[in-house]
Amino acid sequence: MEVTQQPTKKSKLTWYILIAMVLGIIVGYLVHNNYPPESRKVFADNAKLLTTIFLRMVQMIIAPIVFATLVVGIAKLGDMKTVGRVGGKAMLWFITASLISLGLGLILVNIFEPGVGANISNTDMAAVSDLMEKSKGFSLAKFVEHVVPRSVVEAMATNEILQLVVFSVFFGIALTAIGKKGEPIINALDSLAHVVLKMVTYVMYLAPLGVFGAMAAAISKNGLDILVTFGKYIGEFYFGLAILWGILLTVGYLILKNRLPVLLRRISSPMSIAFSTASSEAVYPKLVEEMERFGCNNKIVSFVLPLGYSFNLDGSMMYMTFASMFIAQAFGVTAITGDVGQQIIMLLVFLVTSKGIAGVPRASLVVVLATGAMFGIPPEGVGLILAIDVFCDMGRTMTNVLGNALATAAVSKWEGQLETP
Repeated sequence: MEVTQQPTKKSKLTWYILIAMVLGIIVGYLVHNNYPPESRKVFADNAKLLTTIFLRMVQMIIAPIVFATLVVGIAKLGDMKTVGRVGGKAMLWFITASLISLGLGLILVNIFEPGVGANISNTDMAAVSDLMEKSKGFSLAKFVEHVVPRSVVEAMATNEILQLVVFSVFFGIALTAIGKKGEPIINALDSLAHVVLKMVTYVMYLAPLGVFGAMAAAISKNGLDILVTFGKYIGEFYFGLAILWGILLTVGYLILKNRLPVLLRRISSPMSIAFSTASSEAVYPKLVEEMERFGCNNKIVSFVLPLGYSFNLDGSMMYMTFASMFIAQAFGVTAITGDVGQQIIMLLVFLVTSKGIAGVPRASLVVVLATGAMFGIPPEGVGLILAIDVFCDMGRTMTNVLGNALATAAVSKWEGQLETP
């Protein structure tokens, strides 16, 4: 599946997104400072409609593109030995990166101790009630049910990427096993992937509007003052992300050498969309397109990237340990803050419970809420960070995109399938 070069359009889109982001901040700031809370809420709700429209347009094409590209990717890999080899390399990257991300978050939050002395009177229980409802009944049984789809139609309707991956892997393996009889289906799905990627081009025209709405809504509702109030927490978290970026880019350079700057230019547009919308889903179709333009073999992209969206969320992983320990420190939960062994166990539990979390805003908080409860971390603690989570979500989502792009490029390189376009 070849993707033609369009550098001019791509660079223009990036500039339009950045301009929309700045305009959104300015408009949101003016609304927040010049209108009463009721009017600000109405404005934020209306501005968010622009983002909702964009995200729904993207969600509309997530299921067909994941299914079509992953099935075709597996089928084109040729045999189970190749599928196992590529999948093994991808999972090795995913698990290693996840452990590094979780461990880094745990180390930094213990060094900085941002939760010590935090004012817990700011807890917003009304806002956290919806998250508590989503995390209710969390158990191993529920986790397994979440992984295995009972209906592929339901998985597609709800955009459960991990369930789609499970079905697509089985479908792709079966398609490979029947040989020539499956070729018409492979060709049809390959054509479907081309059609959906063309739709991506049209949907991305709405990206600046979605970005403007997201920024204007967030700033008009919360203002910039909240960044000062929680400046220590946000600053230390972004410092952690900077270290994580340094680690990822160093490893990326060791593998890709002088191709790394080219990759970063390619994914600048998807990363800017991810930062402003705080949604990994919003950039998946565009990321597929850009990775193929970078020179990654479409078979590798089609196979590794959907897996990455379920198993390789580096920014979110780091945030989980950071946020959980922040809450434990703020509420004085010494059973976890004073026990390194318990912290390591919690890290390993996060390694499992985080897999397949939805690529939508605040999905990480649901996992923090559910997993933290197993270790005595009070759920109301999430209300402490809920107001500023949108600003942290931007950074961690952009990091997720970077991590998946590097993983896909690395596996392509290891397989000798990275071309110079």
